[in-house]
This record gives sequence, C-alpha cells and structure tokens, in this order.
Amino acid sequence: KERKAKVSSGINAEWPLRPGGEPGENPWYIVPQLPPDDFDEIWDELVAFFDEYADELLPDDIGADGEQGIEGIEGEAGDVGENGSDGEVGDNGIPGVPGLPGTNGSKGEPGAVGETGDTGETGDTGADGNVGEAGDVGDVGDNGEEGDEGAEGDEGEAGAEGDEGEGGECGCEKRPQPCNSCDVHVVTRHSQTTEIPECPEGFKSLWSGYSLVMLEGNGYSLAQELGSAGSCLEEFQTVPMMQCSGGQVCNHGVRTDKAFYLANEQNPDFTIKPESNLDDLIGYVSRCNVCGGSSKILARHSFTSEVPECPEGFHEIWEGYSYLMVTSSGASGGGQTLASAGSCLEEFYVPTFVECLGRGTCGFYINNIDYWLAQNPDMTQPGMWGMGNVYSGIEDILNMGVARCAVCAKDVQMRHINYFQD
Repeated sequence: KERKAKVSSGINAEWPLRPGGEPGENPWYIVPQLPPDDFDEIWDELVAFFDEYADELLPDDIGADGEQGIEGIEGEAGDVGENGSDGEVGDNGIPGVPGLPGTNGSKGEPGAVGETGDTGETGDTGADGNVGEAGDVGDVGDNGEEGDEGAEGDEGEAGAEGDEGEGGECGCEKRPQPCNSCDVHVVTRHSQTTEIPECPEGFKSLWSGYSLVMLEGNGYSLAQELGSAGSCLEEFQTVPMMQCSGGQVCNHGVRTDKAFYLANEQNPDFTIKPESNLDDLIGYVSRCNVCGGSSKILARHSFTSEVPECPEGFHEIWEGYSYLMVTSSGASGGGQTLASAGSCLEEFYVPTFVECLGRGTCGFYINNIDYWLAQNPDMTQPGMWGMGNVYSGIEDILNMGVARCAVCAKDVQMRHINYFQD
C-alpha cells in the first residue's frame, strides 16, 4: 500500500513534511515533487504486475472509491499524432460582397487588317432630283451671215398722185421721248418659311439666301433694311462676322457677338434648349430672294385691318403687316424705313426673329421684342384710340392690333429691252 500510494501520487519515496512554523499553516501539507527520470518505465512495470496478479492481490469485495487525490503535475507534451482522415465537403458559404471594379486594362494591339470584302450588288436607281433653278440669260448671239441678194422684182405700176401736204414747222428736229424704264431697281422678298420665295412679275432673281435682320457686336447693333439686298446672305453662319483689333489679330465667334435672322416659326417653344447642330439651326431661319427689275418699289401702310390700295400708276406685288423695328437685350436694336418693302412682312410672327450667339447656338429668347405699326381706325382722334389696350391671342392681334400694308411697283411701259426679264 505504501508503494502504491507513492506511485499513484507521483511523489518521491521520501516525502518531506513541511515543518511547523507560521500560525494558520497546515503542517501536514505535502510539498509536490517532480517524478524521477525513470517514472514511465516504473509505471509500465506496475501496470503489467497488477494485470498479472490482480486476482490474488485484490479481494473480491472492493471498497468504495476514496477521495480524489491531489492533482498531479502536468506531463510533457506527447508526440505529434498522425493526420486525421479528410472531413466531408462543407455546404456552400454565403455569397461574398461584390468586389470593387478592376482597373482598365491596357490598350490592346491593333488587329490585323481584314480582307477586302466582295463587291456589293448595284443599288437601285435613285429618285429624280428637284428641278434646278433657272440658268442665267445667255449672251447675245453673233450676227448671222448676210443672205444672198434676191432676184430683182418687176417694176411696179405708178401710184396715184398724193394730196398736197401741210406747211412744215421750224427746221429743228423733235427731241426724243425720255426712257421711263431705264433705271434698275432691286427689291428683296422674304418668305418667312424654309422655301425660297418667287420674284414679283417683271423682276428677275439675282441670288437667294437667308434673311438677316440685325447684327450686334460689343453692345452695338446694326440693322439691315429688309427691302435691300444686304438682308439676304447667300451663306448661313450663326455669326457671320469677326472682331478685329490692333496687332493684326481677328476673332471669329466672340461670345458677345450676336446675329438676328427672320424666323419661320409662328409659335416657337421658348422652353427648348438653344440648338447647336447646323442642320437644325437652318430649319429655324427664313429664306429670301434678291430680285432686279425696272419698276420703282414703295410700301404703303393703312393703320387699319384693311390692306391699302396702291397709288395711281402703281400695282400691288404683295400685301402684309407693317413691321417697324426690333430690339434685344440692352440698348441694341434697329428699324425699317417705312417706305421700303422691308417694312411690309407677308406673315405676322411673334417673335419675328431667332437670335444666334457667337458660341454657335440659336434660339428664341423672351427678352427679344418686335415693334409693329398699330391700327388707328378712329382717324378723327389720331393716337388716342387703342391707348392702354392689350391684345391677347393671334386673332385679336390681327383683327384689332397690327396695321396692314401693301408693297407696290410702278407701272412701266416697256419701250426698250428689259435685261432683267426672262
């Protein structure tokens, strides 16, 4: 028993007792000692011994288990065990959060040039094009060769004796009548549509273009007389001018430069963003035609809703609405000479013009204002009728607001060749 106790407790054979000393200390407390170096070998011999003589040494009646002994000192770490068998495949995990976008890859090498494709089939014949404008009048042809002299005719019979003539006047020759149609007159007509207008009867087209109303640069404006040739530009540009200063430097398309063209839209949408595409811009601009002829042109205004009659010796070539002037932001603006054909537009549009800026855009702006001659039917009180009236709606404006006009051409008796007549 004494040996078994020694082995099971892992204590050396000599068990030193703690000498008595301090009050409150247990004198029977056994100080643990490290096992001997051959402990494992001794332990294996004991296990084998008890396995062999268990029946002889141990009685049949075994007593109850004793109290648990004092915990032994922690043994040394054992050898590393063999690898266990592979575990079963686990369930799929929850999908991870999407990763951040990767950086752009480097540019690839240019691909090889492809082979030339087969020639396509011949396309269908296109539709006939529009009829072209009339060509210029050709040069006068050379005189033909003189014809052969005809055969001499038979001598005629003698005529009857005539009556005696009246006494002659002074020997001076009579002065010839002056030529009433020798002057050349130019008039410009604006269609206020995308179609080029026709010239009046007796006039020939000199060129066609786009209807320019006014130019503005550095806050100063220059209006174009709509009846003159200068109001019909053959080429369209958003701002057809450049700004030049010292040092031999010119700038085209300065931000503050503007150009105003007659529009062809009766009810424009002011909420639409200004256009910058050239094909779309041209769709807003009116077309025009510069015409030359021998008749003097003038405009007459009625100040009523009725179109006035032309003066005696003149005939009407078109009728319209009495247009006076245009203003933009600031102090810029310009007007029409009321005697000119440019003061009588064939269509009434509000606004009459579209504004183009130096940055290359065109649009309709609410601060652009037109001025038209107003009706005054009560001629006994000039200027009093209509003061303070507001005309709302196109019908009220046309019936009671804006004055009517007519463009008239002088009647001419053609006594010579009119070089502007086709």
